[in-house]
Amino acid sequence: MQVALDDYAWAAGIATDLINTTAEVWRGDDHLPDQAALVAFTEEGQKARPDGRGELPGLARRARPADLVAVHALRGTVRALVDHPDRDNLVVGASALTSSAGAVTLVPDPVRERRTRWAVSLREGATVVDALSVICGVGILGVVHTLDEERFRQCGAPTCRGAFIDTTRPGRRRYCMPGLCGNRTNVANYRARQAGKPQS
Repeated sequence: MQVALDDYAWAAGIATDLINTTAEVWRGDDHLPDQAALVAFTEEGQKARPDGRGELPGLARRARPADLVAVHALRGTVRALVDHPDRDNLVVGASALTSSAGAVTLVPDPVRERRTRWAVSLREGATVVDALSVICGVGILGVVHTLDEERFRQCGAPTCRGAFIDTTRPGRRRYCMPGLCGNRTNVANYRARQAGKPQS
């Protein structure tokens, strides 16, 4: 499996999705409770990949119980980095996440003919934990380098404990899950406005 360095927005999205699977975010329900959930998570992540290819779901299908425990530990590590977005801390932490990477090489660009781009490959025998670790590391390093550490944020919804890495062009994202947290906040604000209006 290879992760192109310029796919950092996709990789940061995987990191965001991973840290927001915890029971803390979902009010008691862990969204990665077993291997089937891990496979589903990697399949969704693979669909979002710019070229749609990769071996991530296959690695998840071969995961052992110890790998799921390690993925849970990884999401805690990534969350700690997002929660403390000091540039040096992010660089050191994300570099450690990429330690399971193999070679850095040039690969063909799937969109532009006769063009190449830099990518890191996983070492032989890598697990789903190694793959997710490298993806998260590339995402964090890419955002720090390209956008800056201000893009690591807590969810703006008052009742949410989520966090995210903002890779949007304008950099004004407010919610970890815009479709969920943003809608909940809009509904709550609407209800508060309606409750404050005088009855006719």
